Amino acid sequence: MSDFSGTLTTDERVASPSLLTRLAVRPEIGALIGALVVFVFFSVITSQFVTPAGISTWLDTSATLGIVAVAVALLMIGGEFDLSAGVMTASSSLVTAMLAVKLGVNVWLAVLVSLVFSLAVGAFNGWLVMRTRLPSFIVTLGTFFALQGLNLGVTTLVTGTVQVSGIASVPGYESVGYLFASTFTVGAASFPISIVWWIAVTLLASWLLVRTRFGNWIFAVGGSAPSSRAVGVPVARSKILLFMMTSGAAWLVGTINILRFTTVQANQGIGLEFQYIIAAVIGGCLLTGGFGSAIGAAIGALIFGMANQGIVYAHWNSDWFKLFLGIMLLAAVLVNNGFRARAERVRR
Repeated sequence: MSDFSGTLTTDERVASPSLLTRLAVRPEIGALIGALVVFVFFSVITSQFVTPAGISTWLDTSATLGIVAVAVALLMIGGEFDLSAGVMTASSSLVTAMLAVKLGVNVWLAVLVSLVFSLAVGAFNGWLVMRTRLPSFIVTLGTFFALQGLNLGVTTLVTGTVQVSGIASVPGYESVGYLFASTFTVGAASFPISIVWWIAVTLLASWLLVRTRFGNWIFAVGGSAPSSRAVGVPVARSKILLFMMTSGAAWLVGTINILRFTTVQANQGIGLEFQYIIAAVIGGCLLTGGFGSAIGAAIGALIFGMANQGIVYAHWNSDWFKLFLGIMLLAAVLVNNGFRARAERVRR
């Protein structure tokens, strides 16, 4: 195309966006920049942060948070929340421990029963949200309190205390522990297998989100459930599956914890649900749904892990970590809104 002066011009409607433009509309780009800043900052102020042992520690912290944060991110992209995810990590651990320690069930079977229990709770949350049309915030808040009471009540009734220990002596522990709680060596450092699980869950969730029909459904139901239903998207089924994925991820973290530490407290997991949501928001998810990234949530968890351990290595008061989380959350919301607005302009 040419203008009246004979100069060739390019129609902006068919122009290929630059690499910088394509990167700028990615949901996780803000989190990636933030992760680099946090890494450089703590690398400079404390030498322990970049030692093999230090790296192993903050990667492990990031992994146990990131496994559930990735699933929570998919649920948030789908337009819903799950405030019971944190306490579910304890509930799944307690089911496994109770069956194995108190009833003598093989650990493999106990873990599988715990998985079925967790998926059933997730399915119930999703079904109740879709059936009643109540906000998922309210429904899962109710589940949070119910599970918290169940954990404390049943554990105290059966054991007389608020904890269950002794799973290491139950048949099947060694083989199950190798899968969920072993370590591997890289150079001179030992790393927990939770890091491998975190990477695997992130890659699977990313593939599911961007390469499958179900991934398209997730974005669609999060953007507008009525419009999605009108074009044939199974909204109820999609959201129920997302809730089941979140509770399944919580089961995985709970299983890792009980097999690694061989004991579980009935009040574990309380408060973690907000950390999962914060990691997802830092990673690019919007609270309104329809926008976000699984990889971004994993990077958000990485920021959390680095900051959490970096503050310890720097010998700062741990109260500063709460200030850091608050600042990161507010900054992430502002940055993510800006990235989404830019992405919408590019798509037009």
